[in-house]
Parts: sequence; C-alpha cells; structure tokens
Amino acid sequence: MKRKQLLILGGGLAALLILGLSLAGLRDKGLPVQVATIGREDLQAKVSANGTIQAVTKANISANVMGQVTRLAVKEGDLVKKGQFLMEIDPRNARANADAMQANLAAAHSQLDSANATLIQAKSDFERAKRNDAAGIISAADFERARTTYSTAQADQKTAQRRMEQAKANVAQSHVGLDYSTITAPMDGVVTARNIEPGETAVPGIQNQPGTVLLTISDMSRVEAEMEVDEASIPTVKLGQDAQVHIDAYPNQVFQGQVTEVGGSPIVKTSVNDATKFKVKIWIKNPPADIKPGLSAQADIFTGSRTQVLAIPFQALVMRDIKHKPGETLKPGAPREEEGIYLMESGKAKFVPVKTGLMGDLSVEVLSGVKGGETLITGPNRALREMKDGEAVRVDKTRKKDDAKQAG
Repeated sequence: MKRKQLLILGGGLAALLILGLSLAGLRDKGLPVQVATIGREDLQAKVSANGTIQAVTKANISANVMGQVTRLAVKEGDLVKKGQFLMEIDPRNARANADAMQANLAAAHSQLDSANATLIQAKSDFERAKRNDAAGIISAADFERARTTYSTAQADQKTAQRRMEQAKANVAQSHVGLDYSTITAPMDGVVTARNIEPGETAVPGIQNQPGTVLLTISDMSRVEAEMEVDEASIPTVKLGQDAQVHIDAYPNQVFQGQVTEVGGSPIVKTSVNDATKFKVKIWIKNPPADIKPGLSAQADIFTGSRTQVLAIPFQALVMRDIKHKPGETLKPGAPREEEGIYLMESGKAKFVPVKTGLMGDLSVEVLSGVKGGETLITGPNRALREMKDGEAVRVDKTRKKDDAKQAG
C-alpha cells in the first residue's frame, strides 16, 4: 500500500513538473527583445567637424620682382605696424633700369624741343610762301615744297610728343619696380609665417601660390576656425548659428563661436577617394591671447533644438520595403522603402511607419505615427533587422538582470 501511494505521489509530482515546464515554455515563447516606453525629451541637433585656427584678416606677402633678399627685418612672432619696413629685394637691377628710363626721358625731351623748333620754322616758311604765291612771285614747285615741309614738321612734332609721353610712362613704371624692391607691412598684426631667409632668391608668382609666399601678417585679435563639413550635414548649417570650439592646444576649455561663412562649392579634392566636404568658418568670440594660426580644432555647430518632443532612440528606427499592390506601376523616383518602428502589443511586434524630425545625439524626434506611452522595441539590432510584423516577442529578462547587476 505504501508503495502504491508513493507511486501515485511520484506520478503527481512528475505531472506537476511537466505542467510547470510547459507553462514556462509558454511564458518564454517569442523572440527576446529590449523595450522602452516612448516619451518626451529635449533635443539639440548639432553638426561636428574638424579644422584649423586662422586669423579672420591676414595678408600673404609675395614678391613682385625677382631678386636676392638683401635685408630682412622681422622674424616669426614679431608685432608690426602698417607701413613698417619688412624686407628688401636687391634693388640694383631696378635702380639701373630706372636710371636708363630717366636717360631715355631726357633724350625724348631733346627730340621734342628740336621737333618744336623745326615746326616753328616750317610754319613761318609756309606762311611766307603763301603770301609770295598770292603776289605771284614764287613758283608753284617752291610753294608745294614749303607746304610739304610744314606738314612733315607737324607729323614729326606729334611723333616726338608721343615718344615723350612713352618715356614718362617708362620712368613711372621703373619707379614702381624700384618700389617693389622694398616691402612694407600692409596692416597691423603679427608675423605668423616667414618662408624666406637673407641671401635667398625671391621669385614672383601667382598670389598665394605655395612656395612664393614670403611672409604672412595676421591680425590675431579676431580669429576663426575653418572647418570641413561633410556633404550630408552641410544643408543644415546656416549663417549665424552658434557653435562650440575645442582647440587641442587648450584642453578642457570650450570656446563659444558663431558661423560666419558657409561654402557654396565643395573643397577641391586631393584624391578621388576623399569625401566631399564644404568649408565653414566659425568666428571665435573669446579666443586666448596667445592663440596661434594652424592649431587643430573641433567644433560642434548647433543646427536646431526642440523642447519636450516625442523622441525615440536611433537604434529603434528600421527601414523596410513598401508593399505595393500586385501589378501596381511605380512612378519614377517613388520611394521603395519606408521608415518605421516596431511596437510591442499583446506579445507581438507591430510595425508602425513614422515621420522623423530633428536629430539629437542619441535620439530623434518623431513627428507622426505615435502619441507617446507606447512600448517601443529598441533591440537587439539583429532582431530588429530580421523582425516580421505580427511576430511573437517577449521582454528579454536576462538583459534586465545583467543591467541591474551592472547598475549595482
């Protein structure tokens, strides 16, 4: 009897165990997912970019004449005033040319004086010939000769006058060349680059062409960060937007800035593999007194903000093919995918198309599709990529335990 009771009791326990396992299996049925409740939060959109520091106003100084540098009065870091002597390029050739042009001018003066005297005499002879011709006491040949001589003298005088004007212009030009031998500061500032040494030869070139810039004068009282913004972000960057600039040389400091220029054309690529980027300049409002051009900088440009908007994590967004009716003809350019999220409702995944707005650091604004308070499936990423509408899902309790342990 006791054995029978034991068998019955054992059978009952086995049945309870099987029932418990079955219930646990039912509870664990479905794809394990992480979830979150859709709520509201403040969003701040920004565009990040890298670049360098430079002066808002600077002057790259190149040579206008070729020659050896005979005097150099400044070095990098020197403060200079407008009009201050900077350097001299050997002026001997320019001075010799100016002297030659001055001699040509003197010769032209003499030629003009001679032409003027000849013209006066020819005019006098012609006037006398006209009177004699009227009185009939001069031959026709002598009269024509006097008239021709007068016309020739007039032409010679005009030619001498033009030569005189050309000689004056040559003298003025030679003085310009002589002036080019002396280079002075075009503005107040600091010498931020010196690419020439005494005794080296300065070579004229296209403005700002590498290798021809001798000195750079910069006004470091107003500096800016010249950034390179990628093509995907440039549409949101506008003039006047606020920015924060981090400069590597000044760690743990943040400098406030404002966008003052947005490039309208891409930066010229140095390689076909380079990404397309645009130049954006940010004026730095509070630069340190000892800041220097060329320092590396990173900037966050604030392109928009929203307060207490419906928002979801980026990783919850999914793209899926739009289901079209059989035989439906798609218009050219019609979208083939739609953006959406998966909600958890009654243990199943439900796909909901959404329209997104402002993007923050980790979240994105939802403009339509949800009202707030819904249970949003946020991961894992692989599950979201492979998830089907209506698929059974369950909350991944293991992940919650792991999160609780890490928090503890």
